[in-house]
Amino acid sequence: MHIAVFSQYHTNPDCPATSRHYALLAYIARTHRVTLITTTAWAGQRLSQEFAWVPAGVELRTVDVPYRNSMGTARRALAFAHYAAGAVREGLRIDKPDVIWGISTPLTAAWAAAQVARWRRVPWVFEVQDLWPSFPIAMGAVPTAWARRRLFALEHRLYQSAAHIVPLSPDMTRYVAGTGTDIAKITTVLNGTDLDLATCATPAAVAALRREHGLEGKRVVLYAGTFGRANDIPTLIAAAELLAAQRPDVVWLFLGHGYYEPLVRAAARCPAIRLVGGQPRHAVFSWFALADVSVVSFLDLPVLDANSPAKLYDSLAVATPVVVTNQGWTKRLVEEHGCGWFVPAGQPQQLAQQLTNLLSAVNTASLLAAGERGAALARQEFDRQSLAKRMQHILENATAC
Repeated sequence: MHIAVFSQYHTNPDCPATSRHYALLAYIARTHRVTLITTTAWAGQRLSQEFAWVPAGVELRTVDVPYRNSMGTARRALAFAHYAAGAVREGLRIDKPDVIWGISTPLTAAWAAAQVARWRRVPWVFEVQDLWPSFPIAMGAVPTAWARRRLFALEHRLYQSAAHIVPLSPDMTRYVAGTGTDIAKITTVLNGTDLDLATCATPAAVAALRREHGLEGKRVVLYAGTFGRANDIPTLIAAAELLAAQRPDVVWLFLGHGYYEPLVRAAARCPAIRLVGGQPRHAVFSWFALADVSVVSFLDLPVLDANSPAKLYDSLAVATPVVVTNQGWTKRLVEEHGCGWFVPAGQPQQLAQQLTNLLSAVNTASLLAAGERGAALARQEFDRQSLAKRMQHILENATAC
């Protein structure tokens, strides 16, 4: 079977990104022909050279579209349109696929997949990574009512034309079903994590990292991920400053890059706050294993409660419990499985107090037990090899629609 994949942002484990599709494509390409239509946007951001740019067996077609998180709304929209046009062109040039896999974000990438599927008369599968257009609208990136109506109409048409829809969280699935889409053609496939890469976080590797960064004898809180507008970074910095005043033995590490990087850099003048910067995918697990607890934070917006953040899965994979600020499914998950805690978004005092409690000597055993429960859950539910098998079945079954 020939599968054409439309994804504007391809990354590999050498990049400071989640690289979800690298693992999924590697699995599927063992038994099927895969053509990936993407951009060159991340190719220059590799931090190491340990992995091939695409997995073995994946044919690569690229559209030259620059993209950076620092771009404004207009330049992002232009990049989205540029990729969509180039992807349609490439999709009509390749050998006819049996099924097309369109990955949003942005919604325009899914639109391109749908257009090629229509012209080539083949089914397509719509993977919903974030709720577009609800997310950019909530962030104020779509200022006119006319544009909002057009985007919601496009979203609805894409749901209707797709043979199957794959949201990345249960709350996303509920959202899609709430648009009137037949629940029978919706399957949740979680973001998940790379358990094979998590084995890189050996005790020796973690101890070496601790020595290298002068963290011996310190308790560590970790935020790892994008310093984006949606991630409530100012609240984390305020909590870190409060924690530094209460617990001089605690260091808060900020691992990543993005919009709020200058703010994090300024806060790092405090010795208890450190900016680590982006790390390649294969190295991030040792940082999670180094931490006593990690924080997964977003703004208090309902649309963000549906997110399926990679940092949640990565932390649990190495037995590091998490504090989440979403009020949606991640709150239910960590509380039900006893592998984390919830603190409302935008509440630095509550966050600092919760972390102070968790890092107290009396709670050491509870913290370790929560981490072990998280690791067991990750092995059972979050392995991307299992998720890739599920995705492959969805693509295979779509050809019968």
